[in-house]
Amino acid sequence: VAATFSHNVKLEIFWTIVPTIILLVIAIPSFRLLDSAEHYPKPDFTIKVIGNQWYWNYQYPDHGGFKYDSNMLSDAELKDGQKRLLDVDNPIVIPAGANVQFLITSQDVIHSFSMPSAGIKMDAVPGRTNAVSIQIDKIGTYYGQCSELCGINHAFMPIMLKVVTQEEFQYWITASQKKFE
Repeated sequence: VAATFSHNVKLEIFWTIVPTIILLVIAIPSFRLLDSAEHYPKPDFTIKVIGNQWYWNYQYPDHGGFKYDSNMLSDAELKDGQKRLLDVDNPIVIPAGANVQFLITSQDVIHSFSMPSAGIKMDAVPGRTNAVSIQIDKIGTYYGQCSELCGINHAFMPIMLKVVTQEEFQYWITASQKKFE
């Protein structure tokens, strides 16, 4: 008597349908999760980040549209307590507890806006705008660097983020609107 597991229509239908059902059970929640990962909560404000060779440009469109460049401090410019290769002349400033959306792009080559201490790593690609949203509740200074091999001075593109109180942020916004007009 021939074995019934070979050329058995009922068995072949069974082992085709059961894995299909298992894949559908896994896929439906996965697609929902992937879709929700692309939707951010409504931001309190937006900061546009533009990578250049070899510095960052920041724009605050929701606060009058002022913009400024951020360059690493040279060894001669460093003061006591400042970090070599990490401190900059003009850091990003945000208030504690605010939901901030960063729109990240590049002017020339691919850069990477990476601040592990703030949970951000997003590529800055010319002609494309990537978005990432953060909320930091702890006041302090957070550091990062370009983590893409973008050229000869790649290692000299630090990112410095200062998280301050709402009152300090308002004062900084007013001063910066005048300073960077």
